Amino acid sequence: MNAAHPLPVESALVRALLAGEFAVTAEVVPPLSSDPVELLEKAAPTRGCVDALNVTDGAGARPHLASLAAAGILVQNGYEPVLQFTCRDRNRLALQSDLLGAGAFGIQNLLILGGDDPKAGDQPDTKPVFDLGPVEFIRMARQMRDDAALPSGREISHPPNLFIGIA
Repeated sequence: MNAAHPLPVESALVRALLAGEFAVTAEVVPPLSSDPVELLEKAAPTRGCVDALNVTDGAGARPHLASLAAAGILVQNGYEPVLQFTCRDRNRLALQSDLLGAGAFGIQNLLILGGDDPKAGDQPDTKPVFDLGPVEFIRMARQMRDDAALPSGREISHPPNLFIGIA
């Protein structure tokens, strides 16, 4: 990140990493439910034990509560999520909109993944999107964050403040 855009140090995960501390994260798979209580019950055992909570995105190529919605619920309830986004299910327009949504929720940690093969899931006829691969997605996310602009050149009035990782 350049000097004009410092790291989002309000993130507990970033603070731990910058301090050279051993950062601890756990993973939560959002439920197959629209009830936020079910998600919060899954997250509860991690409270006070982790620096951040990874929120999976369609783990196992199966539907779950959307990772963006789940991460937003966690932020509203005092957790620090690491929002996982897969390239498998979204085209670049959806990815851009979801990154803006993450910023609106105050989500700061992002982990970009390719995503599990839909053939391994419970709906094997599902077609993957893969408009962008993980490397292209990270470039786009950095452009949105650092340059406050979409790849088309349109300016973003309040870009998302993201700590971006890739796996």
